[in-house]
Amino acid sequence: MAKGSKKSTETSSSNQVSLNPKDLKSFLNHIVSNNRFLQEQGKPVVSVEVVGESGIGKTSSIIQLSKELNVDFVKLNLAQIEELGDIVGFPIRQFEVCQNEEEKCVWIDEHAVDEYTKLGYKFTGKNRMSYCPPEWISGKTKGGILLLDDWNRADMRFIQAVMELIDRQEYISWKLPKDWHIILTSNPDTDDYIVNSIDSAQKTRFISVNLKYDVSCWAEWAEQNQLDNRCINFMLLHPELINKNVNPRSTSMFFNSISSLESFDKSLPLIQMIGEGSVGVEFASMFTMFINNKLDKLVKIHDVLFHDNEKYILGELKGCIGSDKNYRADIASTLATRLINYSLFYASDNKIDDSLINRIKEIIVGDIFAVDLKYHIVKSIYNGDANKFKSLMLKKELVSYLMK
Repeated sequence: MAKGSKKSTETSSSNQVSLNPKDLKSFLNHIVSNNRFLQEQGKPVVSVEVVGESGIGKTSSIIQLSKELNVDFVKLNLAQIEELGDIVGFPIRQFEVCQNEEEKCVWIDEHAVDEYTKLGYKFTGKNRMSYCPPEWISGKTKGGILLLDDWNRADMRFIQAVMELIDRQEYISWKLPKDWHIILTSNPDTDDYIVNSIDSAQKTRFISVNLKYDVSCWAEWAEQNQLDNRCINFMLLHPELINKNVNPRSTSMFFNSISSLESFDKSLPLIQMIGEGSVGVEFASMFTMFINNKLDKLVKIHDVLFHDNEKYILGELKGCIGSDKNYRADIASTLATRLINYSLFYASDNKIDDSLINRIKEIIVGDIFAVDLKYHIVKSIYNGDANKFKSLMLKKELVSYLMK
């Protein structure tokens, strides 16, 4: 089987649509809902393959989806499993038995022979080899997601074995329970990865989509997972640093490794060393430049929204962004994104009171942000959680920003 041929890559990508993590979850939600409809009709369900670079968030997006759907989740990394039976179950001999001529005969596993014999069942003389359900599906009574992770890195024996499972949700003598959905993840079939090329017949058994990096989605995730405030700002200012050599997973590892440092400028040699060992020289050098330019000192968004001294903190915000010829559109855009994401993250677990609404109003009516960013901030916060932020509509100074 050819490894990483360019011809294979071009053929594969022509049938893929590129989605960011937010769009991917919406798409997979539809697939799950549609699969439930198909099962009620007695029709075969649809499996999905998510293709993407390593560390981009394929697996974490699917785990998050299973939590939001409140279904069971099973992850099988085919490349790390040595026994085929651990995936598809182990073979077992079965015998046909009947209790009397009037009753329908049944097939029983060999370990149940003594029990059925005691109940008066008689052997018909017929036997067969079957497969028992694997351990990972045992006891799973509600719906779930089966994630076949990094499946094109596996040996071809494993890839071939799961094809029937992907196509029909069954393997010889056992089936997945109702309301189970199969999602595969894979790396691109290029020279950058050691993967097995999937032929055209195999590709027709599932829908394939490509997951792409999106700094806006990453920033929302980072806010929700409370990554270091300074590091989120850096990534929003330099999204171009994510490439085939540096992925979101390695950047998160780097940021987590330095998050306990209260003052970055006092630990530059250590930060440079950790950076070169995790995200490479270029990324680490850009980050130390970010520190040298004191951009790690940008005002904290929590303080912007909740600091007791409103005049002081809004002055700090304006000082970071600048004005007139010194206006920093890149910093303004970064802090506007942070303001939106933090507001919505805070609202997910807290009541929104008048003091926060008034603070947002003062930020908007002031001369801190450009007009286009003011519209973006107000609309994004309101549309992100209209129920929590409905009182924004009661502020006459903000109505024009919401209605346009």
